[in-house]
Amino acid sequence: MLENPKLTARQQQILELIQSAISRTGAPPTRAEIAAELGFKSANAAEEHLQALARKGAIELVSGTSRGIRLKSDTLRSINESRSKLQALSLSGLSQLMLPLIGRVAAGSPILAQEHIDQTYYLESSLFQHKPDYLLKVRGMSMRDAGIMDGDLLAVQSTKEAKNGQIVVARLGEEVTVKRFRRNNNVIELHPENPDYQTIVVEPGEAFEIEGLAVGLIRNTMLM
Repeated sequence: MLENPKLTARQQQILELIQSAISRTGAPPTRAEIAAELGFKSANAAEEHLQALARKGAIELVSGTSRGIRLKSDTLRSINESRSKLQALSLSGLSQLMLPLIGRVAAGSPILAQEHIDQTYYLESSLFQHKPDYLLKVRGMSMRDAGIMDGDLLAVQSTKEAKNGQIVVARLGEEVTVKRFRRNNNVIELHPENPDYQTIVVEPGEAFEIEGLAVGLIRNTMLM
């Protein structure tokens, strides 16, 4: 648990649940998922705890989306420090990751091409349940309801495979996009998390490739 006297044990538990969900799926949990995980009778109980955490400055709530929960930098730092104490046997310096930040991706070139790298960040590996290979700057609001906003930095693990329901970075012809992956027989569907955007259907034979899986989310302001 976090060593923060301002938070109750339950609030600390919810913070760790949020961070675990972001690390595992690339998105924060919904109120209903928090309630189910912690045995609350309703999503309203989860909402009350989230509002309390927001008042104490541990998280930020984004209105209009069921997954609009953001961990603030101080909270992430506290989680990281707490986990670090449990990893005392780790060698100093080995827990840091050097992650390139990918800006705009030029058509037809590899996503990790040198010309796409805006800068490099050093982040604690304990922030992620699965090791990322790079950070991708999110553009647009098509994944808003998964808590992924324009300007956020998505932590991505390079892979060419994905399971249904995972959030992926995909290349469609000359475009790179972030969507939720689903495969139905030979048809691939890339689902947005915003009703203002349409599902992308990839027919057999169309140029398509999975570039990676979302394994975490970082607010750009944390790194400034």
